Amino acid sequence: MELVSTREALRECLADWRAAGEHIALVSTSGNLHDGHESLVEIAREHAERVVVSIFANPATDDESGQADTVSRSMERDQRRLRRAGVDLVFVPDVDTMFPFGVENSTTVSVPVLTEDPGEAFGPGDFGAMTSVVSRLFSLVQPDVAVFGQKDYRQQLVIRRMTEDLGLPVRIVSAPICREDDGLAMSSDNQALSEQERAGAPRLYATLSKTAEALSSGRRDYAALETDAIQSLEESGFTPEYVSIRRAENLDSPDRDCDELVVLAAARLGQVRLSDNVIVHV
Repeated sequence: MELVSTREALRECLADWRAAGEHIALVSTSGNLHDGHESLVEIAREHAERVVVSIFANPATDDESGQADTVSRSMERDQRRLRRAGVDLVFVPDVDTMFPFGVENSTTVSVPVLTEDPGEAFGPGDFGAMTSVVSRLFSLVQPDVAVFGQKDYRQQLVIRRMTEDLGLPVRIVSAPICREDDGLAMSSDNQALSEQERAGAPRLYATLSKTAEALSSGRRDYAALETDAIQSLEESGFTPEYVSIRRAENLDSPDRDCDELVVLAAARLGQVRLSDNVIVHV
């Protein structure tokens, strides 16, 4: 497994693979990896001969939460995990490599059609910072395929839209959510849950699953279902940010003609923000 941190070293490795006619898949991460990330690598391997994993904590979104420090501490463990998973190359750029003119003076990429939320259904989120980093990774790695987890549902839709809008020759593959045995969606943030909080955390998925079952049975009183789910989460000790039922294809408000919905939620349990979603075929 190669480990590189500069643009020049990255280009050198990738050039040899392209000269050999090999396809390249990218898995973008912020480090502090878990089994869910390994599942993304496995899916990437199904679509390309070579797999590149990037590890970069976006300073525009992660510094306040201490993510950059967490990435640094977990780097050795992450490398061992990726080596076992058969990753070909790990790209670990620093901020100067990703933003040679500085973060404040960097070129940005945004997808307003999916990132602006006038109804505030999904709460705050800095998707402009995310798309700016992902577009840079696409430019540097030039992958044939990029794999993103469905857990960050809105994010993977935004990336898909950005890629299509800019005509980037990258096929976006959405990977299903990896869950613990009790249903909790795998996330690096789960490590910060107390023992008691961890025991109650699966109630988020259980609540979304109950809402999905109601939709599958024919209920279409969306606002009432969202209210019921929020109340259920509050009774389970969560502080909900939102529960929203949307069209799966574009996150528009649903109507009776759509055949695929997604139930999305984010809620705090103690100091930890958990998010999850369930797709429903109706």
